[in-house]
Amino acid sequence: MISLPIIVIKLITLLLSFSVAYLAFYAYQRSDSSPMFYVAVGFVFIGVGAICEGLVYSVLGTSLFSAAVVQAVLVSFGMLLILRSILAGSETQDV
Repeated sequence: MISLPIIVIKLITLLLSFSVAYLAFYAYQRSDSSPMFYVAVGFVFIGVGAICEGLVYSVLGTSLFSAAVVQAVLVSFGMLLILRSILAGSETQDV
């Protein structure tokens, strides 16, 4: 069983990442800047990755290693999307 403080901290992390994702998506809609879209999607993956380890472990009954791998893949993919947005943003400024 996952303890209550861990659940609370994971939910706070999820809410913060979804808040950043919402603001980035709002900025994308206002400015039509594709890098902001990648930031928004990246933070959604990071937020989902933050809570999925415990869910995969307890709900699906997998090993802790498998749950950690799923979490690491999701967070890494989110970071790659944010990195892509930074690199795409620097390319558009050079033109």
